[in-house]
Amino acid sequence: MRSLVTFYVAMKILVLHGPNLNLLGTREPNIYGSETLEDIVGLLKEKAAELGANIDSHQTNCEGDLVSAIGSSKGVYNGLLINPAAYTHTSIALRDALQAIDLPCVEVHLSNPAARESFRHHSYITAVSVGHISGFGAKSYLLALEGLIDYIRIRDAGVVE
Repeated sequence: MRSLVTFYVAMKILVLHGPNLNLLGTREPNIYGSETLEDIVGLLKEKAAELGANIDSHQTNCEGDLVSAIGSSKGVYNGLLINPAAYTHTSIALRDALQAIDLPCVEVHLSNPAARESFRHHSYITAVSVGHISGFGAKSYLLALEGLIDYIRIRDAGVVE
């Protein structure tokens, strides 16, 4: 009897963190929580492993670096999770980059931008994302990761276009 060996390639997800998220844990903990970015990335890696995925995480304060990372992700990653932070409300360049790569993306925020100052109510990213999770602190990232992985699996099974 022949043995069948199944090769399983783990899903790869790129997680991008925008400006000032390197200051998490000390920056306005009443809004952003007390977890550091390292804490959140650790939680994401654990959750990704549970879900059969791997993540690469990158934080930058530079808009161009985020655009370059997005552009380089096509063909390397199955999907993208992004917290564009303040660039959410200002960056058409990030929006265009996300639209150009044709990878499923979930926008994530620790706080709920719609419940904050009026200039935070508009997102250039939401329209080019398959989902948007905000307002649950560090758990927003975990919920976004679960949702993105589910979306990719359903799409790859031929259920979602």
